[in-house]
Amino acid sequence: MILYNLFPLLAGRFSDWEPHLVRAADMGFDWIFVNPIQKTGVSGSLYSVADYFQLNPLLVDQAAALAPDEQLKAAIKTAESLGLKMMIDLVINHCAKDSELPQQHPNWFVHESDGSIAHPFCVEENGNKVVWYDLIRFDQEHTSDPEGLYKYCRGVVEHLIKLGFKGFRCDAAYNIPRNFWQRLIQDIKRQYPDIIFAAETLGCTPPQTKETAHAGFDFIFNSSKWWDFQSPWLKEQYHLLREVSPSISFPESHDTERLMQESGGNVAALKQRYLFAAVFSAGIMMPIGFEFGFRKRLHVVYTRPSDWEETEVDLTDFIRKVNTFKKRYPIFQEESINSFLPYENSNILMMWKASTKKADQEALIILNKDTHNWQHFYTANLHQFIQTGGLLQDVSPEYPLEFVPRPFSYELNPGQGLVLVAE
Repeated sequence: MILYNLFPLLAGRFSDWEPHLVRAADMGFDWIFVNPIQKTGVSGSLYSVADYFQLNPLLVDQAAALAPDEQLKAAIKTAESLGLKMMIDLVINHCAKDSELPQQHPNWFVHESDGSIAHPFCVEENGNKVVWYDLIRFDQEHTSDPEGLYKYCRGVVEHLIKLGFKGFRCDAAYNIPRNFWQRLIQDIKRQYPDIIFAAETLGCTPPQTKETAHAGFDFIFNSSKWWDFQSPWLKEQYHLLREVSPSISFPESHDTERLMQESGGNVAALKQRYLFAAVFSAGIMMPIGFEFGFRKRLHVVYTRPSDWEETEVDLTDFIRKVNTFKKRYPIFQEESINSFLPYENSNILMMWKASTKKADQEALIILNKDTHNWQHFYTANLHQFIQTGGLLQDVSPEYPLEFVPRPFSYELNPGQGLVLVAE
């Protein structure tokens, strides 16, 4: 999956999505992921859904002749005409506190000891407890009406499929019991076999992620965005989960600061992180605006189309070239066998990959960890790192070499990565 996250509050009304869809298709994305588009509660947060079967008025052209659902269907048809499939956030771990559901079905929700309905929360690394008071928690595990709640959630999924969505990013999937997901995924796939389910598992432990993935998810999201290019945790997580489910990397998301802002305006950092995300795991996701180096963080309440930024950055060609080689070579479309090789210059990352699906395909990635300075790479023979004996070809998105010389000496630009494939 090569996902473009079209953030609806920035993209605007459904009728305004077409230029963003065209740009995504031109860059080689094959999926469009949109955050929740349903009617929100009083907080206005996209993730505070008050009515799962009505659309957010902010995304509807009130003057249009088409009904709201038809406006959305028209946008999805445009995406499909461009070769794009649509994925949407599935938020069934909680809903808006001012939804009618707690009045209609109070036993579907988690209750505190005083009888009040519980709010979801998280505990940050510093120990602070963050409570989302605009949300209330569904209780898929202990509800006295499990069948009623299950049928409602399944109805939400089927409604979205009928609107045209082909996939679901399941928000905070680890907060819902494995058996609930197993039943839902199996039932949906029995009727709609091509539907994709991806589990959002960020913030939970690797064992929790593995437990969630075993519910039958097609993909999970990994944490490579936060890797420092040397700590062992990413490799450990990858190999723990590699055979359970393919994963999706991302250089930034709607939950993070913009990388352009984090890096102090360093375009090399954006290229480096996008390239690494693309070669590390089977899938990749990129939010709208990354291609232009946007700095304003996406906000689930306050972002608007007027927040669109005019910049001098344009990474569309770079991203297109990365997506092109990712689509071309099977080794970059799977959770391959990965190994980080030792190299004398600690500022350079060497990663070897071997395909488990195409036995004679290997890859070498040589990445400059330093996004500010050039780094020299040298080896007497690059082919010594390849086991199958195939010839290496350079498929890098920038400055590809026509042949790989022996010995191999190269000055890596700040953040630059070489991508070499052997077949």
